[in-house]
Amino acid sequence: MSIIKTSKLNLWYGNFQALREIDLAVSQHKITALIGPSGCGKSTLLRVFNRMNDLIEGVKTTGSVKVGQQEILGDSVDLIDLRKKVGMVFQRPNPFPLSIVENVIYGLRIHGVKDKRILNETAEKSLRAVLLFDELKADLNRNALELSLEQQQRLCIARLLAVTPEVVLMDEPCSTLDPHATMKIEELMVELKERYTIIIVTHNMQQAARISDDCGYMLLGDLVEFGATKRIFTAPQDKRTEDYITGRFG
Repeated sequence: MSIIKTSKLNLWYGNFQALREIDLAVSQHKITALIGPSGCGKSTLLRVFNRMNDLIEGVKTTGSVKVGQQEILGDSVDLIDLRKKVGMVFQRPNPFPLSIVENVIYGLRIHGVKDKRILNETAEKSLRAVLLFDELKADLNRNALELSLEQQQRLCIARLLAVTPEVVLMDEPCSTLDPHATMKIEELMVELKERYTIIIVTHNMQQAARISDDCGYMLLGDLVEFGATKRIFTAPQDKRTEDYITGRFG
């Protein structure tokens, strides 16, 4: 079942067209990877799904993007509600200069939740979901900036999960991490897809092959090919995809 669907999606930064006629259906409770060379539109497409591109001056978007049954490109869309439903984890961990627990419940406080029991229960549940609670339970009032990069990235994911999203967007979430930390984040993503839909942008083709269920190859704003990851990597239907995967291009 599709949770995100685009039809004839185009996007311009001023006069530059960054996305061209994108038709895509993202399945629920799967990891979908977007791969392709730098500047091909991967991150732009990811940011369409929670309207983060709106923050850039001169952006124009046409076509259709549905999250569930909701068309999200209209002027009447509540962007706070959309970004609660479709959350984002960025390339570099961005914890706030607050305690670990205050980082996790920050979004709930923004949404007006004051009940201490709910805040404490949500903090523990979210930290457990990213396998941080047992690791840090004796020190939850510690400043989050003192954590390792990998712990900070997991904390940022916990902060996102606390507001109960349906979709988790990840833009190169392992690019600043070492191989061991990358492996731990990848294992976490595979666990989380049981409860969430995950869309990841990655330059690491091995990562896409390891953890994603579906994969899309992008080039110059076009979605060249999309399908099951195993097929994309073993029997691509477009020569441009094959050239990229085999290292002849990009």
